[in-house]
Formats: sequence, C-alpha cells, structure tokens
Amino acid sequence: MTSFGGAEMVDWNLAVATATRLVRPGPEVSRDEARAVVAELRRHAKTSERHVREFTRMMPEGMTPADTPVLVVDRAGWVKANVAGFRELLSPLLGKMQDRRAGTPGGAVLGAVGGKVTGVELGMLLSFLASRVLGQYETFAPAGLDLPGSATGGRLLLVAPNIVHVERELEVDPHDFRLWVCLHEETHRTQFTAVPWLREHLEGEIQTFLGATEMDPMTVLERLREAAQSFAGARPDAERGDEGRSLVELVQTPEQREVLARLTAVMSLLEGHADFVMDGVGPEVVPSVAEIREKFQQRRASGAGRLDAALRKLLGLDAKLRQYRDGERFVRAVVGQVGMDGFNRVWTSPNTLPTKSEIARPADWVARVHRKGSEQSEASEEV
Repeated sequence: MTSFGGAEMVDWNLAVATATRLVRPGPEVSRDEARAVVAELRRHAKTSERHVREFTRMMPEGMTPADTPVLVVDRAGWVKANVAGFRELLSPLLGKMQDRRAGTPGGAVLGAVGGKVTGVELGMLLSFLASRVLGQYETFAPAGLDLPGSATGGRLLLVAPNIVHVERELEVDPHDFRLWVCLHEETHRTQFTAVPWLREHLEGEIQTFLGATEMDPMTVLERLREAAQSFAGARPDAERGDEGRSLVELVQTPEQREVLARLTAVMSLLEGHADFVMDGVGPEVVPSVAEIREKFQQRRASGAGRLDAALRKLLGLDAKLRQYRDGERFVRAVVGQVGMDGFNRVWTSPNTLPTKSEIARPADWVARVHRKGSEQSEASEEV
C-alpha cells in the first residue's frame, strides 16, 4: 500500500481492530443453531441462482456465469472483507494524495498521525454498519487467504448474525426471510456476472469520482467544518442552502456531483431491480413474502432511534433507502410498459443505462431506448 516514511495514509489494520472491538455482539444462538443457520443460508444462496435467472432472463442460453464464491460471515468477517475492498478501490486516490503530501513540510509526521486517525475513524464507521448489513455483493473484492474471491473480482457475503437479528425483530418466518434476503443478493450477483461490462463501467465511474477529489487539505477541512455546522444547526438560517445533504455530498466538487448523478442512477437501478426481483420471485417460493415486505419496509423507514436516524442522514444512508424505492418504481414501470425482455435492454451498454432524471420518469427511458431501437430496426429493414 502507498506509504511515506513507512506510514500508510490509512492504517487498515487499525481500522479492522477498531471496528472489531466496537461492533456490537450478535444475537445469542447456540452452536448447533449457528451451524444450521449457516447451512441454510448456503442452500438458499444456491437455490436463489435458478429462481433469479429464470425470473430475470438476464443469463443468455448456454452462458456459463463467472464463478463467484458465497461466504456466510459474522460481523467481524464483514468488516475484514470491506476493509480489503476499500483498500483495493481507494489505492489510486491514496497514491495521488500521498504524492501531494510528499512535498509538504512535515509530511512524514502528518502521514503517521493521519493514518492512525483515519484508521480509527474508518473503524468506527464500519462498526456502525457491520450490525446493519444483511448481505452484500462485493464487486471489487480482492482474493485473500481467509476471504476467497474470484478471478474477475466479486463475492457474495451473507451476514448471518444480522439476518437472525432482523428475522427475530420482525417476528417473521426465519426460513422464508433467509431465502428472501438471498434472492435480493443473488440478483446483484447475477447483474454483474450476466453483464460483463458492468463492473468495469462502475469502477471507471468511481475512479473518476475519486480522481476529481480536491487535494487541498484546507479546502477539505473547510467543507467538513461547514458540514458539521449545518448538521449541528450552528449556521444561520440564511446560510443553510446545504442543510439536508449528507456529509458525502457536502465535500464534493462540481465535477464529482456530475459523476455522482450517474452513479446514483446506476445504484438506483441495481438496488431497485433487486427489490423487484425478490418480490417477484417471492410468491412462488416465499409464502410469507407479503408480510415480510410490509414489516421490512416499516423497519427501513423508521430506523432504530434518533441517533441511528442522524447517523444515517450524515452518512448518506437515507439516500440509499431512496435508491431502493425509486429504483424499484422505475423497474416496475418499465416492465409494465415493455415487459421483462424490453426492460433487459437496460443491460445492453452504458448508453442504455437510465439517467438520474429517467429513474424518476421511466417513460422517458422507454422513449429514448425503445424508439432508438425501433428506428434502427426500421432502417435495417429498408436496406
């Protein structure tokens, strides 16, 4: 990893140690129950492959999908996996920042101290998230000895303690709930294995976003100060133009906002599609899907208290909840107009992905993509 004077920009080991120490323990289960949960999640992950592929029709006939592993992990395992992913994805940005710091007086000292501070902060963030994530398709997952990945990148994580915690909290059928969660996460795996260009496109957008980061530390500190004041209510009302935006949004450059609009549209599509599929497949294989969805939506909307709601807003997690909702509406509307095969034109190329405005107005995407396709077909017939 990029370092200066032996000090890393981010102390990744400290991040893992901090998160592991701070993360709350999972629900109490016996050893036999834990083994049963892990075995059932693995079975459901395998079963979900067929259900998702038949429903979405994304996998062409005869296509062999990339072999991506399924890992059932605890909260500490989720932390380790995500630190490895962050380290991989942020490497170019940290290298750029390190080069800039190399010419700064006292850069070595700043690097040593800053790496520790950042490691602790990242660990605190991950400890908060580690008890909330049910599952995750890690798109940019480097393989490791204890966390296998695939040659093309990617692995599916199912966080067993969190799944058990939520199914108990909602008082739903645990077997149905576990399969329902697996359907959502398997849809994400299918999206990236059936659409070969999607991973590279998403990585390119993220690297463009990171590459546009302002390297001036004083500028970043000033934006963070303004963000903190706006959320604390310390700024005068006349200056609160940024109130309600997340900390992530407040530290962006104008160039980054353009990239973020495209990323938001893609993530809304992916999350909404997964929600649409899990509910679409559900009635056939998850008898209590309607009850699960109703209770889960209520849980999403309410959060776990005032502190949880404040942290979700600050970290931009409320935006993710909107992505589920808006993206699902987009998918449902498009499938309703042009059917599943018509919707699947979205996976043709980056040019057929919906824009942020089209997510809100699905008919605009249908008009753009299907009119263009019809015009091309008519032109070929005339020739």
